Amino acid sequence: MAEGSTDAGGHRARLRQRLFEGGGNALLDHELVEYLLTLAIPRRDTKAQAKALIARFGGIGPLLAADADTLRREGLSDGVVAALKIAQATALRLLETRIEARPILSSWDALGDYLQAAMAHSPIEQVRVLFLNAKNLLLANEAMWSGSVDEASVHVREVIARAIALGATAIIIVHNHPSGDPSPSQQDIRLTKDLIEAGRHMRVAVHDHVIVGSQGRSSMKALGLI
Repeated sequence: MAEGSTDAGGHRARLRQRLFEGGGNALLDHELVEYLLTLAIPRRDTKAQAKALIARFGGIGPLLAADADTLRREGLSDGVVAALKIAQATALRLLETRIEARPILSSWDALGDYLQAAMAHSPIEQVRVLFLNAKNLLLANEAMWSGSVDEASVHVREVIARAIALGATAIIIVHNHPSGDPSPSQQDIRLTKDLIEAGRHMRVAVHDHVIVGSQGRSSMKALGLI
């Protein structure tokens, strides 16, 4: 075996030992990505590539959130892309389990963590709606549309119609700001008011409108806008 391969294998073994002994916090972001890359690129040093990818995308969050086509355009093989996407899918699935079968309003921090991971780093504005029953349990968590919310007023009827179809009594609307700043815009406020008005007639309450971005998240209810 070549000396370079031996060194890479020893480095991976050391990363693995640190992971076992100290958990995920024992590894730096580029080391987490580096280990993921080794799953698809065995017998090669992937440290430099991991650092380059994090620098290119601006962090481990945006890297894992990037879609497959974007990753392929960076010259990554399907094996590497799959390793990155399975890591993202696993993290989101784990966060989802923290809000399943629990009243959403009493699991607010867990919900915020999930939404932050799922949407904050998307380069495209996306709108998601959480449909709740009378006990505030989650009935459905659905991506409703992509695109700026100032173009989304036509979707108000769609959201309320979906709530009625699911038997939901309340909704939480969520969207991301690709700019990173989670502060609500005038368009965000207008959409929320339109949803509240439409929902009032059909007995569907709007509990909150949450906006997430790479700089954090905001709640219109907490800001006194609902």
